[in-house]
Amino acid sequence: MHHYRHLHGFQGSQQDYLDGILADKLIWCPQIKHATEFWRIMENHRDHVLFLHFEDMKRNLAEVIRKNLVEVCLDDLSVNPPGDPSWTPVHCVMPARYCKFAERIRNFTVYEDDVWIVTFPKAGTTWTQEMVWLIAHDLDYETATRVHLTERSIFLELNTFFTDLKVPDTISLVEQMPRPRHIKSHLPLALLPKQLWIVKPKIVYTARNPKDVTTSYMHHYRHLHGFQGSQQDFQDAILADRLNWCPQVKHATEFWRLAENHRDHVLFLHFEDMKRNMREVLEKVGDFFGKSLSSGQVERLEKHLSFEVMKDNKFANNQNLVSYLNEAMGRKIPDFRFMRKGQIGSYKEELPEDYVNKLKLIDDNIAKVKQDKFNP
Repeated sequence: MHHYRHLHGFQGSQQDYLDGILADKLIWCPQIKHATEFWRIMENHRDHVLFLHFEDMKRNLAEVIRKNLVEVCLDDLSVNPPGDPSWTPVHCVMPARYCKFAERIRNFTVYEDDVWIVTFPKAGTTWTQEMVWLIAHDLDYETATRVHLTERSIFLELNTFFTDLKVPDTISLVEQMPRPRHIKSHLPLALLPKQLWIVKPKIVYTARNPKDVTTSYMHHYRHLHGFQGSQQDFQDAILADRLNWCPQVKHATEFWRLAENHRDHVLFLHFEDMKRNMREVLEKVGDFFGKSLSSGQVERLEKHLSFEVMKDNKFANNQNLVSYLNEAMGRKIPDFRFMRKGQIGSYKEELPEDYVNKLKLIDDNIAKVKQDKFNP
């Protein structure tokens, strides 16, 4: 009624308005049938129609978000990445739309000269992509300052997240990339293409303190995924593994165990090492790719990869992705930077003590991934 009066110029009385809506004489009426018709169609089309209630969103937004997510569990154990007979694949929370693409990704053709960058979101992915691409391409700064990182290192499962936006089929884009291909993914070990463990291309995994990941992911989830719940809602959801790509800690620990026995094609990096001693990390990555870097080359690359330079580098900071999503969704995300702080221990400024204490309940798992590196 207020909307109709102020935006449609309605000047009648409240009684006039109520009579009008009951008689289906207002724009978009009839009101009730508008909803009930969609309710009936949803019952038989749950694969592509989701029916929500405003009241549920007000009472428990986190639960509403969860309903549009699915827990994906691998049942094909024909390929065993760690080579451990007792291996049980870790599940992963994904949008329901992912199920339409799961088999394509699982059976994706892998080449020996592929390079895969795998992380949990906000663990240093973009930083790792730029570093690895430059080292593998003999420090080709000319191309790196002309072609966006999103085109040089394509996000494999990006299109599985959007149902109403014109996002290209990123799986096909990766298939069509010139070799050697650089491919980004946040999928856990079990859901990645099974040929990875047969063909054995180079895989670089980067992990980060889960408390810092939580802080950064919370801002990312709010601005890019449209999350509107409270900080408490988000923290409860990530602890309960109800957010995209969760569970967070197992995502990293599973790759850590794998890397221990597959050092020839899996390199496990720590965000914290990249912050504290990038020179050492660059040398390690160079060795992994069989590249010898001079002191001068390391110095220049270290400067190029510094957070201050990266966050303002439009060809590497993923702001083009933010701009695209803004335009596609018809909204503007004020002052949001894809690369936000890039600090160690920033969780201390934002996470409440009770949440940090809850994370201590999973310290046993964190310890398996070198707790001294994850908990500064």
